[in-house]
Amino acid sequence: MSLPHAILTALLEKPSSGLELTRRFDKSIGYFWSATHQQIYRELGRLEQAGHIRALPAPVPVRGQRKEYEVLPAGRAELGDWVARSEDPKPMRSALLLRMRAAAMVGATGLRPELERHLALHRQQLEEYLAIEDKDFPAERRSTGPDRLRHLVLRGGIDLERFWVEWLADALAELDREG
Repeated sequence: MSLPHAILTALLEKPSSGLELTRRFDKSIGYFWSATHQQIYRELGRLEQAGHIRALPAPVPVRGQRKEYEVLPAGRAELGDWVARSEDPKPMRSALLLRMRAAAMVGATGLRPELERHLALHRQQLEEYLAIEDKDFPAERRSTGPDRLRHLVLRGGIDLERFWVEWLADALAELDREG
């Protein structure tokens, strides 16, 4: 399961409260590994019980105050072990591709609007990723330190969105050829 590893990664990047983590998931990690706020809070408790993270001591204890967490050496070791593990790629599941396969059997009536909708969504996501790249990864930071690998992850997302935009445009053109 990768959620604990996603949380450990995020906390190594910056010690955070549960609320800050959920916001960061919504803005970055969530693009490729999503989790609900409940899942994140539940996993924080598990990681703390396992001795992988700890709540930082508050300067002045206040009831109901947000806890800020940091990764402990055991958590860093767990994350390092996980990074080094082998894992096979997961088979892709796509209702859209299945829908197209079914259209080959029953006809493509009504398929065009769904393809156009997906195309618009992928174009929008591509624009968002490109804006993140411009904002967070100026050319001089793209090939140094941890930013090099973070940028590589973003480039993977950009390349996937470019693939889907091109493929969906081709699929729409193919529907036009069929009439």
